[in-house]
Amino acid sequence: MAPGVELGFAAAAGPGGAWRLRSAYFPSKVGGRPAWLGEAGLPGPAALRCDRCQQPRAFLLQLYAPLPDRPDAFHRTLFVFACRGAACYRLPGPGGPLCVFRNQLPRRNDAYPEEPPPEDPPPGTAAAAPPRRLRGGAALCRVCGCLGPRACGRCRRAAYCGPEHQALDWRRGHRRSCGQRAAGDDSADAIPEHNEFLFPEYEILIEPEEPEFPADSSVGPDEEQGAVDTSKDPKEKEELRATGSAGEAFQSLDEETLEAMAKHETEEDKIFQMFKERVAAEPEQIIRYCRGGEGPIWVSGENIPEEKDIPNCLCGAKRIFEFQIMPQLLNHLQVDSLGESVDWGTLVVYTCADNCGEGNEYLEEFIWKQDFSAGYI
Repeated sequence: MAPGVELGFAAAAGPGGAWRLRSAYFPSKVGGRPAWLGEAGLPGPAALRCDRCQQPRAFLLQLYAPLPDRPDAFHRTLFVFACRGAACYRLPGPGGPLCVFRNQLPRRNDAYPEEPPPEDPPPGTAAAAPPRRLRGGAALCRVCGCLGPRACGRCRRAAYCGPEHQALDWRRGHRRSCGQRAAGDDSADAIPEHNEFLFPEYEILIEPEEPEFPADSSVGPDEEQGAVDTSKDPKEKEELRATGSAGEAFQSLDEETLEAMAKHETEEDKIFQMFKERVAAEPEQIIRYCRGGEGPIWVSGENIPEEKDIPNCLCGAKRIFEFQIMPQLLNHLQVDSLGESVDWGTLVVYTCADNCGEGNEYLEEFIWKQDFSAGYI
């Protein structure tokens, strides 16, 4: 039996719920800093730079997606990163401003207890503060929460992923706090919860999709035929004849072109209508998850990847659809601007069908960006 679709929704964690978004609680979440799962083989600064502008990508979201039938993936999380530069989203297709990594751990590991985490908040506020280091000691960037191999040259305590975030933190106040700890002020090490580089933070709540949509929401044969044959309307034909002074050959070519355009527009209408109908019952959904089952729902008939467009995993196995990020997520990211904005129709993530990963390191998977057709923007 194929697995059903699960939907993800953005929910504000609130000041008292930030503890649920930390690594020890295996969260699914949007924005803020990543809640890393394992500590081995994290993607470094070079792997997280945009393929187009070479600026650091921001953490977009993570999904906790364990595989119950795989002991080596008792804990399993997918991490998506996205460039903040709007111009980098002009082209559809693979990679570019986006990347995705997978990490997994067995139930018995060095990082977490075998028993589930408690459902009550931890005592005090320390668990809710952004971590400066991994449990193993590796420093994290004060701005983005990714690996921070670069240290402040003055205090040697503040860590950064690169010069861009060191400069941002210096402007945001590190120039004043740098060196204060030497005078006995421990608060100088505190990391601000938010900054302008991070996307707003939300918890992702997962619910099964209710089968309320029609089994086949496509346009009926009669409707489709009527739409395809619009150029055969007698009145339109008469108008075409009135302008067809270039001769019969030109007239024939013109009608064939119009036929093709009408058919293409009809297919686009049908695909977009199917997309709208499928999400209508839950219009706030930001995630559709269905590993190994139903594939993605597309927003357009253009730029749908073929099998050859999806590269095999480095282990040699094929990649399969796991989840898609919906355009509704953009409403939560505060990325609208008067000019160009970060934008997509849908982002589709494909992962290794064999779920490889012997060393528990972070493995890059494949993400495909599809845009809306020009007529539906």
